[in-house]
Amino acid sequence: MAKLNYEEILGSDARFLLEHKAKVSSERLYRPNPNWVSEVMAQSDRPVAVLRSLQQILNTGRLANTGHVTIFPVDQGIEHSAGSAFGPNPDFFDPENIVKFAVETGCNAVASTLGVLGLTARKYAHRIPYVLKLNHNEFLSYPNKYDQVMFANIKQAADMGAVAVGATVYFGSDESSRQIQEVSDAFAMAHEMGLATILWCYTRNNGFKTAQADYHTSADLTGQANHLGVTMQADIIKQKMPTNNGGYKALKFGKTSEQVYTDLSTDHPIDLTRYQVLNCYAGKIPLINSGGESKGASDFSDAVKTAIINKRAGGMGLIAGRKAFQKPWKEGVALMNAIQDVYLDPSVTIA
Repeated sequence: MAKLNYEEILGSDARFLLEHKAKVSSERLYRPNPNWVSEVMAQSDRPVAVLRSLQQILNTGRLANTGHVTIFPVDQGIEHSAGSAFGPNPDFFDPENIVKFAVETGCNAVASTLGVLGLTARKYAHRIPYVLKLNHNEFLSYPNKYDQVMFANIKQAADMGAVAVGATVYFGSDESSRQIQEVSDAFAMAHEMGLATILWCYTRNNGFKTAQADYHTSADLTGQANHLGVTMQADIIKQKMPTNNGGYKALKFGKTSEQVYTDLSTDHPIDLTRYQVLNCYAGKIPLINSGGESKGASDFSDAVKTAIINKRAGGMGLIAGRKAFQKPWKEGVALMNAIQDVYLDPSVTIA
């Protein structure tokens, strides 16, 4: 592994991120490590086959046996549109290229749709762990609506050789109660059949966005979404990187505590993300953050920055898609490998 030059990649942000001392001590957390399945999940009510599935994810790819993961997710063909997702790089209209890219970049797993994974399963499901995304928000309905609906079931995931299933709940939306019930039932069946579970814990409500700020990525609201997710027995939580805090206070709803904003966080991105980790049962259920949309020239440095924040906050890793697959193949591979290099670098420590 070639060590990344953080000063060159991040400029003035390098010291800001690498030297920060977290508000909440890491001693309060269960820290990512290779023994997580044995030390935490094996003490739970998860069936033995689920433990094996989780361990398979942790034992795969460039980050094998580190306790950290990178997962390559491609469901944007449904969640946005195939044209908007794959127009920048038409190679990824071909489902095989999605899986080949995950293998070539040394990811721990590939997460995608029933169509993509089902079409490639016999060739690749034994080579890289499959995570079947069960539900989606499709964007062909006019006017657009925001509702996660089931596209696949647990038996289909098991039959194709997947080791895990993923699902999204739009916490805070009018449809969230139905989604919680659907996904909870699906996750219970997944565990019965030996599959691990990953929950995309996204907030969604027009009221969460004000003239002053977009609180969909507020640490307090996303943290609570994480806490609801672990309550549903998600084995891994996926969450967007927090960009602000104080959603509860600004929107004047729900219940919170002033200590959330004084004792448990600051406006530093590592502290905001640590609050997300705290809400994942103090790190015993791992947090992976999403890589976010592609913004062009800044994608490489943004990806490295996001990886540093997640790792130093106590997160397990990143689930990064568009920043990688919307680029020429070699550039995408280099970006994914740079993310992994952050987790392989012992000088990047938990804050």
